[in-house]
Amino acid sequence: MRFLSIPVLALTLSAAVSVLSQVIVLPIHRVPPRHLTPPPLRPADCDQVLLMDPAGPGPAMPPSDPSPVDLPSGSGGEVMLSDVMGRDRSINLFAGFVRDIESASQRLDDSTQNTTVLAPLNSAIEKLPRKPWEDPRDYGSLGPNAYEGEDGQDRAQRNLQRFVEAHMVPENPWPAGKKVKAIGDDQDIWWENKDGIKVIQPGNVEVVSVASTVANGQVWILKNARNYA
Repeated sequence: MRFLSIPVLALTLSAAVSVLSQVIVLPIHRVPPRHLTPPPLRPADCDQVLLMDPAGPGPAMPPSDPSPVDLPSGSGGEVMLSDVMGRDRSINLFAGFVRDIESASQRLDDSTQNTTVLAPLNSAIEKLPRKPWEDPRDYGSLGPNAYEGEDGQDRAQRNLQRFVEAHMVPENPWPAGKKVKAIGDDQDIWWENKDGIKVIQPGNVEVVSVASTVANGQVWILKNARNYA
Protein backbone atom coordinates (compact mmCIF):
# COMPACT_ATOMS: atom_id res chain seq x y z
CA MET A 1 0.00 0.00 0.00
CA ARG A 2 1.35 3.38 -1.07
CA PHE A 3 1.06 6.37 1.22
CA LEU A 4 1.01 10.01 0.08
CA SER A 5 3.59 12.29 1.47
CA ILE A 6 2.47 14.92 3.93
CA PRO A 7 2.90 17.88 1.53
CA VAL A 8 0.85 16.17 -1.16
CA LEU A 9 -1.90 15.26 1.34
CA ALA A 10 -2.09 18.82 2.62
CA LEU A 11 -2.42 20.15 -0.92
CA THR A 12 -5.21 17.68 -1.69
CA LEU A 13 -7.16 18.60 1.46
CA SER A 14 -6.81 22.32 0.67
CA ALA A 15 -8.27 21.80 -2.81
CA ALA A 16 -11.18 19.81 -1.40
CA VAL A 17 -11.99 22.51 1.15
CA SER A 18 -11.96 25.15 -1.61
CA VAL A 19 -14.45 23.15 -3.70
CA LEU A 20 -16.74 22.60 -0.72
CA SER A 21 -16.72 26.31 0.14
CA GLN A 22 -17.90 27.16 -3.37
CA VAL A 23 -20.72 24.63 -3.13
CA ILE A 24 -21.87 26.01 0.24
CA VAL A 25 -22.16 29.63 -0.96
CA LEU A 26 -24.32 28.72 -3.93
CA PRO A 27 -27.78 30.42 -3.60
CA ILE A 28 -30.67 28.17 -2.69
CA HIS A 29 -34.06 28.86 -4.37
CA ARG A 30 -36.97 27.53 -2.37
CA VAL A 31 -40.34 26.74 -3.96
CA PRO A 32 -43.24 27.16 -1.52
CA PRO A 33 -45.48 24.17 -1.03
CA ARG A 34 -48.52 24.06 -3.29
CA HIS A 35 -50.98 24.56 -0.40
CA LEU A 36 -49.27 27.87 0.53
CA THR A 37 -49.35 29.37 -2.98
CA PRO A 38 -52.07 32.08 -3.21
CA PRO A 39 -54.72 31.37 -5.87
CA PRO A 40 -54.88 33.62 -8.95
CA LEU A 41 -57.19 36.65 -8.75
CA ARG A 42 -60.61 36.30 -10.33
CA PRO A 43 -62.18 39.24 -12.30
CA ALA A 44 -64.48 40.01 -9.37
CA ASP A 45 -61.48 40.11 -7.01
CA CYS A 46 -59.75 42.54 -9.37
CA ASP A 47 -62.76 44.86 -9.19
CA GLN A 48 -62.62 44.80 -5.40
CA VAL A 49 -58.90 45.55 -5.44
CA LEU A 50 -59.49 48.52 -7.73
CA LEU A 51 -62.10 49.88 -5.32
CA MET A 52 -59.70 49.79 -2.39
CA ASP A 53 -58.57 53.21 -1.28
CA PRO A 54 -54.81 53.05 -0.67
CA ALA A 55 -55.07 56.09 1.61
CA GLY A 56 -57.77 54.65 3.86
CA PRO A 57 -58.43 51.51 5.86
CA GLY A 58 -61.49 50.31 3.95
CA PRO A 59 -62.93 50.07 0.45
CA ALA A 60 -63.61 53.30 -1.40
CA MET A 61 -67.35 53.77 -1.96
CA PRO A 62 -68.49 54.56 -5.52
CA PRO A 63 -70.03 58.04 -5.97
CA SER A 64 -73.76 58.20 -5.41
CA ASP A 65 -76.04 59.00 -8.35
CA PRO A 66 -79.34 60.27 -6.95
CA SER A 67 -82.38 60.03 -9.21
CA PRO A 68 -83.82 63.34 -10.42
CA VAL A 69 -86.87 64.59 -8.55
CA ASP A 70 -89.83 65.70 -10.55
CA LEU A 71 -91.15 69.10 -9.44
CA PRO A 72 -94.71 70.31 -9.87
CA SER A 73 -95.43 72.73 -12.67
CA GLY A 74 -95.25 76.46 -12.00
CA SER A 75 -92.59 78.78 -10.70
CA GLY A 76 -90.04 77.54 -8.20
CA GLY A 77 -91.53 74.08 -7.86
CA GLU A 78 -94.70 75.43 -6.12
CA VAL A 79 -97.94 73.48 -6.42
CA MET A 80 -100.32 75.21 -8.81
CA LEU A 81 -104.08 74.94 -9.37
CA SER A 82 -103.31 73.03 -12.55
CA ASP A 83 -101.66 70.33 -10.41
CA VAL A 84 -104.72 69.70 -8.22
CA MET A 85 -107.71 70.18 -10.52
CA GLY A 86 -107.93 66.49 -11.41
CA ARG A 87 -107.41 65.07 -7.92
CA ASP A 88 -111.04 65.09 -6.76
CA ARG A 89 -113.14 62.70 -8.84
CA SER A 90 -116.35 64.45 -7.81
CA ILE A 91 -115.44 67.38 -10.10
CA ASN A 92 -113.61 65.56 -12.91
CA LEU A 93 -116.18 66.67 -15.52
CA PHE A 94 -115.41 70.32 -14.85
CA ALA A 95 -111.68 69.58 -14.67
CA GLY A 96 -111.94 68.06 -18.15
CA PHE A 97 -113.66 71.20 -19.45
CA VAL A 98 -110.84 73.32 -18.02
CA ARG A 99 -108.25 71.24 -19.86
CA ASP A 100 -110.15 71.82 -23.11
CA ILE A 101 -109.90 75.61 -22.73
CA GLU A 102 -106.31 76.69 -23.30
CA SER A 103 -106.65 80.14 -21.72
CA ALA A 104 -108.15 78.64 -18.55
CA SER A 105 -105.46 75.95 -18.31
CA GLN A 106 -102.71 78.52 -18.72
CA ARG A 107 -104.17 80.72 -16.01
CA LEU A 108 -104.31 77.86 -13.51
CA ASP A 109 -100.64 77.14 -14.25
CA ASP A 110 -99.60 80.78 -13.78
CA SER A 111 -98.01 81.64 -10.45
CA THR A 112 -98.58 85.38 -11.04
CA GLN A 113 -102.38 85.14 -11.30
CA ASN A 114 -104.46 84.05 -8.32
CA THR A 115 -107.82 82.39 -8.96
CA THR A 116 -110.73 80.99 -6.99
CA VAL A 117 -112.10 78.07 -9.01
CA LEU A 118 -115.83 77.40 -8.46
CA ALA A 119 -116.02 73.79 -9.62
CA PRO A 120 -119.53 72.28 -9.80
CA LEU A 121 -120.00 68.65 -8.79
CA ASN A 122 -120.36 66.09 -11.57
CA SER A 123 -123.96 65.59 -10.49
CA ALA A 124 -124.61 69.33 -10.85
CA ILE A 125 -123.34 69.35 -14.45
CA GLU A 126 -125.28 66.20 -15.33
CA LYS A 127 -128.59 67.72 -14.24
CA LEU A 128 -128.17 70.96 -16.22
CA PRO A 129 -131.06 71.59 -18.64
CA ARG A 130 -128.51 71.78 -21.48
CA LYS A 131 -124.90 70.84 -22.12
CA PRO A 132 -122.29 73.42 -21.08
CA TRP A 133 -121.38 73.96 -24.75
CA GLU A 134 -124.99 74.56 -25.84
CA ASP A 135 -126.80 77.88 -26.07
CA PRO A 136 -130.56 78.09 -26.74
CA ARG A 137 -129.95 81.16 -28.87
CA ASP A 138 -127.81 79.11 -31.26
CA TYR A 139 -130.60 76.59 -31.71
CA GLY A 140 -133.08 79.44 -32.16
CA SER A 141 -131.10 81.04 -34.98
CA LEU A 142 -129.41 78.02 -36.58
CA GLY A 143 -131.71 75.11 -35.84
CA PRO A 144 -130.85 71.62 -34.57
CA ASN A 145 -127.60 71.49 -36.56
CA ALA A 146 -126.12 74.51 -34.81
CA TYR A 147 -123.07 72.56 -33.67
CA GLU A 148 -122.38 70.56 -36.80
CA GLY A 149 -119.26 71.07 -38.92
CA GLU A 150 -116.22 73.20 -38.22
CA ASP A 151 -118.22 76.35 -37.53
CA GLY A 152 -120.45 74.45 -35.14
CA GLN A 153 -117.45 73.07 -33.26
CA ASP A 154 -115.99 76.56 -32.92
CA ARG A 155 -119.34 77.77 -31.61
CA ALA A 156 -119.51 74.96 -29.07
CA GLN A 157 -115.94 75.71 -27.94
CA ARG A 158 -116.79 79.36 -27.33
CA ASN A 159 -119.85 78.39 -25.28
CA LEU A 160 -117.80 75.93 -23.22
CA GLN A 161 -115.19 78.62 -22.58
CA ARG A 162 -117.92 80.95 -21.34
CA PHE A 163 -119.20 78.25 -18.96
CA VAL A 164 -115.71 77.53 -17.58
CA GLU A 165 -114.77 81.19 -17.13
CA ALA A 166 -118.07 81.90 -15.37
CA HIS A 167 -116.79 79.55 -12.66
CA MET A 168 -113.38 81.21 -12.26
CA VAL A 169 -112.98 84.26 -10.03
CA PRO A 170 -109.76 86.21 -10.76
CA GLU A 171 -109.04 86.79 -7.09
CA ASN A 172 -107.78 84.82 -4.08
CA PRO A 173 -108.04 85.31 -1.18
CA TRP A 174 -111.65 86.30 -1.79
CA PRO A 175 -113.14 87.92 1.33
CA ALA A 176 -116.78 87.40 2.25
CA GLY A 177 -119.09 90.06 0.86
CA LYS A 178 -116.60 91.40 -1.67
CA LYS A 179 -118.24 91.77 -5.08
CA VAL A 180 -116.13 90.67 -8.01
CA LYS A 181 -116.70 89.64 -11.59
CA ALA A 182 -115.94 86.16 -12.84
CA ILE A 183 -113.64 85.95 -15.87
CA GLY A 184 -115.57 86.89 -19.00
CA ASP A 185 -118.70 87.78 -17.01
CA ASP A 186 -120.15 91.24 -16.40
CA GLN A 187 -122.27 90.17 -13.44
CA ASP A 188 -121.11 90.90 -9.89
CA ILE A 189 -120.86 87.87 -7.64
CA TRP A 190 -119.95 87.51 -3.97
CA TRP A 191 -120.26 85.00 -1.18
CA GLU A 192 -121.67 85.09 2.31
CA ASN A 193 -121.63 82.80 5.31
CA LYS A 194 -124.97 81.21 6.24
CA ASP A 195 -124.87 79.01 9.33
CA GLY A 196 -121.23 78.18 8.73
CA ILE A 197 -121.73 77.41 5.02
CA LYS A 198 -120.32 79.49 2.17
CA VAL A 199 -123.04 80.51 -0.29
CA ILE A 200 -122.35 82.13 -3.67
CA GLN A 201 -124.64 85.01 -4.61
CA PRO A 202 -126.70 85.62 -6.58
CA GLY A 203 -128.35 82.24 -6.78
CA ASN A 204 -127.71 80.81 -3.29
CA VAL A 205 -125.20 78.31 -4.68
CA GLU A 206 -123.83 76.30 -1.77
CA VAL A 207 -120.10 75.65 -1.45
CA VAL A 208 -119.74 71.99 -0.45
CA SER A 209 -116.08 72.28 0.50
CA VAL A 210 -112.77 73.97 -0.20
CA ALA A 211 -111.00 71.09 -1.92
CA SER A 212 -107.53 72.59 -2.36
CA THR A 213 -105.46 75.58 -1.32
CA VAL A 214 -102.27 76.07 -3.32
CA ALA A 215 -99.80 78.79 -4.25
CA ASN A 216 -102.01 80.54 -6.81
CA GLY A 217 -105.49 80.04 -5.39
CA GLN A 218 -108.19 77.67 -4.20
CA VAL A 219 -110.69 75.14 -5.57
CA TRP A 220 -114.20 75.47 -4.16
CA ILE A 221 -116.62 72.64 -4.90
CA LEU A 222 -120.17 73.84 -5.67
CA LYS A 223 -123.36 71.90 -5.08
CA ASN A 224 -124.83 73.44 -8.24
CA ALA A 225 -123.54 75.26 -11.30
CA ARG A 226 -123.82 79.02 -11.49
CA ASN A 227 -126.59 80.52 -13.58
CA TYR A 228 -124.31 82.57 -15.80
CA ALA A 229 -126.64 83.10 -18.80
